[in-house]
Amino acid sequence: MNEQQEYILQMLPMLPEQPGCYQYFDAKGNVIYVGKAKNLKRRVSSYFQREITDPKTRILVRRICDIKYVIVDSEEDALLLENNLIKQYRPRYNVMLKDDKTYPSIVIKNENFPRIFSTRKIFKDGSFYFGPYASVYAAKILLQLIKNIYPIRSCNYPLTLDAIKAGKYKTCLNYHIKRCKAPCVGLQTMDEYNRNVSEIKEILKGNGVRICRLLLEEIHKLADQMRYEEAQILKEKHDLIESFRSKSTVLPPALNNLDVFSFTENDQSAYINYMHIGNGAIVQVYTIEYRKKLNEAKEELLGLGIVEMRERFESTADEIVVPFLPDVEMKQVAFTIPKRGDKKSLLELSFRNVRQYQADKLKHAEKFNPEQRGTRTLKTIQQDLHLSVLPMHIECFDNSNIQGTNPVAACVVFKKAKPSKKDYRHFHIKTVVGPDDFASMEEIVTRRYTRMVDEGMSLPQLIIIDGGKGQLNVAYEVLRRLELADKIAVVGLAKRLEEVFFPGDPVPLVLDKKSETLKVLQHLRDEAHRFGITFHRNVRSKKQLGSELDHIKGIGDKTKEALLKKYKSIKRLRETPVSELSDFIGKRKAEIIFKELEMQKSK
Repeated sequence: MNEQQEYILQMLPMLPEQPGCYQYFDAKGNVIYVGKAKNLKRRVSSYFQREITDPKTRILVRRICDIKYVIVDSEEDALLLENNLIKQYRPRYNVMLKDDKTYPSIVIKNENFPRIFSTRKIFKDGSFYFGPYASVYAAKILLQLIKNIYPIRSCNYPLTLDAIKAGKYKTCLNYHIKRCKAPCVGLQTMDEYNRNVSEIKEILKGNGVRICRLLLEEIHKLADQMRYEEAQILKEKHDLIESFRSKSTVLPPALNNLDVFSFTENDQSAYINYMHIGNGAIVQVYTIEYRKKLNEAKEELLGLGIVEMRERFESTADEIVVPFLPDVEMKQVAFTIPKRGDKKSLLELSFRNVRQYQADKLKHAEKFNPEQRGTRTLKTIQQDLHLSVLPMHIECFDNSNIQGTNPVAACVVFKKAKPSKKDYRHFHIKTVVGPDDFASMEEIVTRRYTRMVDEGMSLPQLIIIDGGKGQLNVAYEVLRRLELADKIAVVGLAKRLEEVFFPGDPVPLVLDKKSETLKVLQHLRDEAHRFGITFHRNVRSKKQLGSELDHIKGIGDKTKEALLKKYKSIKRLRETPVSELSDFIGKRKAEIIFKELEMQKSK
């Protein structure tokens, strides 16, 4: 495996599981293949993680030296974007359409009593174009839906007001079957017709909420009247409108020659995504990274990125969509900060891509330097919990007792934000009688850190107590008594609302549910609970088994110890065949135990 193939295989786990388009590049930087995917990670990985039988595909895979991708909102958007990218780059390994047709759009003509129909041709005549749509069928269904709901004319007559007044036209079949209200003979006013057209525009834009609401009201009325067949027809219309309500990110052709820039940053770098829009399609996407040196302002960095990208791709767009105004002056160029609409959707898509690029860079860096992730996580914990030092060593305590029996405790240890299982410790509660969590916590914390101090062991920087304010205060008092309160930070993690409590502070800290700090604290708590419960079950099982064996005459301590070690519980011992038990402790002892256990079972 060569160096380039290793690089590709390392990229695969970092790909997002989202819809989008991917591009394969050869050693010279040429696009050799463009594809679409409902799940980018699964689709791209399939080229490299399975046996490829097709010889042409094997040649393609051998020539791949780099992968780039663009995430979009849906599989349909990925299909449309793939079509545009194939036309732009004409990759060697893509099938090219001989007629090179575009996808269909729906047009509302700029005329009196506008016609509405499907078209592949776009003219700058003031008409409204919607789409493109990923299939001819989808466009036809939507167009048919609109015509079923609204009486829109389908004739080609030039309906001027003078011609209508002169009576040049006659009603057609569509009028008689109630598909048209005959504006051609003055039976429908222009105002009424235009109101219908306005509602149709909203449906085509994906804003059909009002229309859906009206349809639902009508469906309920028909259902109340038991006119179920008519209600079903309207329900099908309602469902179709709902399916088209989400607006495609591949935008109408009215958006042409437009640049879109988005920005994100961290302490070390700034990332800028560039999209160029032509005829309603994304025709160029690129992301760059700037390494910070002098704590530059984001306005300055965005300005540098805009100048760099426009020069690199020779953009002549006179409008640039940005999240904030950059620190740059450009002649005959207007900056737009959209609040809603198509341009806002484009900016959000660009932002998703730049955030994904940033996440990919971080994953890539952490893959080659695993400690980097741990250090970043620890810095986040230090910042969120207001710690004075980096918590390289964290310990978490949990008590375990069921109905007050066999009280035990567990201490789990994380080093560099990862479990250090060799340092985990179990505790038998020795001085507490009954289910007293506070006293049990006091005992184990005292024992743990008294021993660590006596033996000169390295102390943790942070202690997590699984419990609320009461158990936290007990642990803090122990640390204060041992003169460790200034050296070790301690917090409590409450179970119910996942609140973080600090000693002496009645107001808890509520972390974001997606917070990396909270995830580490929960991992510690869950690990301590698991470790403690497992130990508690073993203790109970052994005690139960030991007590059952104590009453059997002829079974000595060594035999009992061997049975405890091997079978762990009385249940497992009962299920063991006599023949197997005979091989382990001898036939006589096995028969004694088997007979006694059978007698106990029958009682």
